[in-house]
Amino acid sequence: MVDSLRSPLPPGEFGLPFIGKTLNFFTDPDFASKQHAKYGPLFKTRLLNKPTVFMKGPEAIRFLFGQEGDRITVTWPPSVEALLGPLSLALQTGGVHAGRRRLMAQAFQPRALEGYIDTMVSISDRYFQQWAQTSAQNGSLTWYPQLRRYTFDIACKLLVGLDNASETELGDLFEVWGAGLFSLPVNLPLTAFGKAKRSRDRLLVALEKLIRDRKQSTRSPATPDALELLLTAKDDDGNSLTVEELKDQVLLLLFAGHETLTSALTSFCLLMAQNPEIRAKAEAEQSDLEDKRLTLETLKQMTYLEQILQETLRMVPPVGGAFRQVLKTCEFGGYQIPAGWMVLYQIKQTHRDSDVYTQPKKFDPERFNLEQSEQKRKPFSYVPFGGGIRECLGKEFARLEMKIFAAKLLRDHRWELLPDQNLDFTIAPTPIPKDGLKVKFF
Repeated sequence: MVDSLRSPLPPGEFGLPFIGKTLNFFTDPDFASKQHAKYGPLFKTRLLNKPTVFMKGPEAIRFLFGQEGDRITVTWPPSVEALLGPLSLALQTGGVHAGRRRLMAQAFQPRALEGYIDTMVSISDRYFQQWAQTSAQNGSLTWYPQLRRYTFDIACKLLVGLDNASETELGDLFEVWGAGLFSLPVNLPLTAFGKAKRSRDRLLVALEKLIRDRKQSTRSPATPDALELLLTAKDDDGNSLTVEELKDQVLLLLFAGHETLTSALTSFCLLMAQNPEIRAKAEAEQSDLEDKRLTLETLKQMTYLEQILQETLRMVPPVGGAFRQVLKTCEFGGYQIPAGWMVLYQIKQTHRDSDVYTQPKKFDPERFNLEQSEQKRKPFSYVPFGGGIRECLGKEFARLEMKIFAAKLLRDHRWELLPDQNLDFTIAPTPIPKDGLKVKFF
């Protein structure tokens, strides 16, 4: 792990001039697994005209997290950088990132999370009732689009205090914006990126009005939300977030609290339907707790459900990997990674490591029980929320929402997969079943 000019470059192929393997990467969800099978845990290619090394495995991830800020720094595809905005926490580095992260973390402390529970339960009950009615009337429910609306409504209510946001223009703008995040950065009127750029401009106008209205209001919201906490939060020097910063940070929080959660909940619903014996055991656990009000304390008692959710995130992590930029030439695994290159560390591929996980392609929540805990045998083998200094800030918010959704669903409802549908996952930009998960819900 020292500078070396004698080590060879990783194996692999750059592909065509300029575009390299960019089209393969964006269109083939199995691109990385195919290349890893051919070249091993490290391979080189070219993405968006940049030499890029793909890395998988606990040791590789430990190495990258340990080098953050010294030899490695965060980077994103140009489309993501342009659409998240320059003040977004996701793009900040060094002391600025650390300070802003501490400030924003106040919205996700246990006391704040406890205040979010009743709203999560209320919105869940409303949606469950709607889904049962839709399924009864139509004979089926295409669940994924509905789950997108559900997570967006929860994110908007608890982050910025908006009710039923999925039914507003803000919801429509957000969909267009999100669709362009991981796209070729061609800013033309009809491209996904061009449409997303225009949607971002309109989103920022709406968010600025919302933020300024809240700053001028003398009344606190009836339901606690993250915006209220962020408006009053101060860093170590007593400074607050500016309106311009808040717009980019709120946009990031809405994305993180919506896109990835929708994928995770969809995967949970699919895996439960495909594994009835596991679902029956989860339902039995809920029947023992159904008289208890949902609180942080009662949620901790759902140990088997916790194992199921952990295994869901292992099997189908909403984020398959993340980019880093090499600041100083370094060496890993006997290969040189030159300064200026990008690195993409692989979460999904690491979660399928047969040296860590027995039968890694099998859905087995028992691997996370206290006696077994396979992932604890090798640190950094389980990283659905990333890790190091850039671990997902809203990790506990996401875990809370997933557990409340799952508990309420298992207690009160049933669902069955409909035949003749494609359940293979596509990446858009998170994993979702190709036909949108068609079910009978009751």
